[in-house]
Amino acid sequence: MPTILFIEDDATIAMGVEYSLKQDGFQVSLAYRLEEARDLLKHSSFDLVLLDLGLPDGIGYDLCKEIRAIRDTPIIILSARDEEASIVLGLDLGADDYLTKPFRLRELISRMNAVLRRRGSVETSDRILTFGDVTVVTQQAKVYKNGHEVLLTALEYRLLLALAANQGRLLTRAQILSQIWDVDEDFVNDNTLTVYVKRLREKIEDDPQNPLLIRTVRGMGYKAGD
Repeated sequence: MPTILFIEDDATIAMGVEYSLKQDGFQVSLAYRLEEARDLLKHSSFDLVLLDLGLPDGIGYDLCKEIRAIRDTPIIILSARDEEASIVLGLDLGADDYLTKPFRLRELISRMNAVLRRRGSVETSDRILTFGDVTVVTQQAKVYKNGHEVLLTALEYRLLLALAANQGRLLTRAQILSQIWDVDEDFVNDNTLTVYVKRLREKIEDDPQNPLLIRTVRGMGYKAGD
């Protein structure tokens, strides 16, 4: 039974989501304030953290940064802030996913299951994929550029793996979304995929503004390599 720490100051949302998650087999601990969450994290370990951003005693970004500094617990940010800058900041601070409110409960549970699966076993085969000057060692779930390791989040790694395994082929946005989120692509904020592609380019491209490894095919999707 996966253990979930849910940090949300809106009691109506908190109790509704808690009930649904318990019905799906999750064990849920609720915190309405940052200090409550910090206390729970000191005394318990969790498989996943669901984190609201606007809390009475601070901003969820601060807790995301604190958690990521000391442990690798997966974090999904839940927020009404749907601006690209807010999504980028959350991901930069170490969140594994970012879901904007209002959201559907089945969407949330699908995202949670996908993150937990990726963290449990991102990839178990022993393939080594070469992607320009980037090497993906799937057995170790590690990525190297010119021999230097590149640190990716679980979802960034999943995106890179999907592209690297289909070099030379156009992947539509719907195809990519279905692979990296494992949910119906209609659930996903399309802007979020754009953010992930941008972040991945910043980590693996020599010139992210003129990408060679991940090319945009306007109106259709992305193409890896030539």
